[in-house]
Amino acid sequence: MVFRDRVFLMSKPRAKLPFSEETLQAMLIRVLRPLVRLALASGFNFTAFSAVLRRLYIEVAEKEFALPNKHQTDSRISLLTGIHRKDVNRLRGQALDPSFLTVSVSQTSRILARWLADPLYCDAEDKPSALPRTSGDGGPSFESLVTEITKDVHPRSILDEWLDRGLVVVDDNGWVRLNLSSIVPNAGDDARRHYFTRNLRDHVQASVVNLMNDPPPYFERAVHYDGISQALANRLDEIAREEGMALLLKLNKIAHQTLKDDPGGDSRWIAGLYVMTEEADAAPETETDE
Repeated sequence: MVFRDRVFLMSKPRAKLPFSEETLQAMLIRVLRPLVRLALASGFNFTAFSAVLRRLYIEVAEKEFALPNKHQTDSRISLLTGIHRKDVNRLRGQALDPSFLTVSVSQTSRILARWLADPLYCDAEDKPSALPRTSGDGGPSFESLVTEITKDVHPRSILDEWLDRGLVVVDDNGWVRLNLSSIVPNAGDDARRHYFTRNLRDHVQASVVNLMNDPPPYFERAVHYDGISQALANRLDEIAREEGMALLLKLNKIAHQTLKDDPGGDSRWIAGLYVMTEEADAAPETETDE
């Protein structure tokens, strides 16, 4: 069993990292392998991948590695990145847009967060209540839940979409019930791309900052076992899913109920969990314990 501690605040990169170039190469091979698999499966070849990396190298060097009180020149960016100065001059300023957050994804997330956390829409056990489609007496309903978040989309349109995606079901009484198990697994393509991008980026960001700062500022822990039976792996997987979902729902409820008294600011907070079961021969990679 291995725990890795890691908990907040970005600082300037240290001049010397605590590992060699060879170690970094080995780390990047392991981290990038699943992304290369995704790229190849999507028909995104090396030429296209390298073009994205070239622009990223230039953008990061320009924005995050400038010398204090000095203008970041093409020559310095070329020196930092190893990219020819003519290419730096040609590509510099062509910022990559990292946003995959569509309006529909944003609205879905906000509506779900309200349903999962607002006492008005939860039962005595803090679980999301079944809701009537509409309410003539002004009580909680699916229509009121949606209109409290947005008036740009009709509640019926959102209900039809969610029914199609399996996010909700309509019971025999015509009430709308949230299907917690389908919130992410059956999400549409836009939502999956968004959460893949945001969650993976944030996890990598936290890990990189931890590597570059001492003590590591972010909380990052993992527990893993090798050489166990499939039955035990399945049991641990089920427990982790249940307990992990309970924790996320609890954090969402606390955040939602506290927001009304929060003065607001520039801070951003996220907590995420992942669970994976993998066969021993699925990834024939050599790993060195550190």
